Amino acid sequence: MNLRTAPAEQPEATGNPWVVGRLANGVPRLRLLCLPHAGGSAGSFAPWRPVLPAGFELVPVELPGHGTRAGLPYAASVAELVAGLLDALAGELAVPYAVFGHSFGALLALEFALEAGRRGLPAPAAVLVSAARPPQLAATRERPQTDAELTAWLRATGGLPAELLRHTEYVGRVLATIRSDLGLVERHVWPAPRPLPFPLHVLGGRADPVVSPAELEEWAEYEGPDLTITVHPGGHFYLFEQPGVVLTGIAATLTE
Repeated sequence: MNLRTAPAEQPEATGNPWVVGRLANGVPRLRLLCLPHAGGSAGSFAPWRPVLPAGFELVPVELPGHGTRAGLPYAASVAELVAGLLDALAGELAVPYAVFGHSFGALLALEFALEAGRRGLPAPAAVLVSAARPPQLAATRERPQTDAELTAWLRATGGLPAELLRHTEYVGRVLATIRSDLGLVERHVWPAPRPLPFPLHVLGGRADPVVSPAELEEWAEYEGPDLTITVHPGGHFYLFEQPGVVLTGIAATLTE
């Protein structure tokens, strides 16, 4: 699909609690649904707002129990979460769209796109998976167990700025949310490697201590109509270190 020739309608304000911080740069030709990392929120994509490419609509997704929806219970399973996502966002899929997921969100993005196909909904123009080990490797790495270990791991990966550590109540909520998200990954039976019915674009950071460039290459087992693997300078949160460079690359990939 040539997205330059497929203009979308201007988005309307729907009051959908699953979408927080929608932004379009001009008349959007592509909706970019963005799913955050474990413990993250729709607000995690705020650094992308000033550098959003022309013709793109940013649609950050707010998961239950995260960000502005922190008072809601966490999803009990990936299947429940993906079903909720499709129920809430089905109306967003009537125009050309792509799904971007970072880390934990990358695995949700894959399941979201596959479930959309099972429901007979429009397929994405592409799925973009960022800083994530592929499903066959997703739950095979031991994660930190204690609060101290998890906090140290977050600091080492750039997931928790040191200045926030003095806010103990906030840190406690973050740790609980991350544990819930990582628990979903560990309990879910992920799809086995197979060709996908939509293009897959893999992104990551060259110095990522969580997901190595070699592990990103394992996504090749899911090759479908198109597959690209792009490694940027930076760590696990490379996409917010140089957001303009990353989004320029995404725009070039999706509008070729």
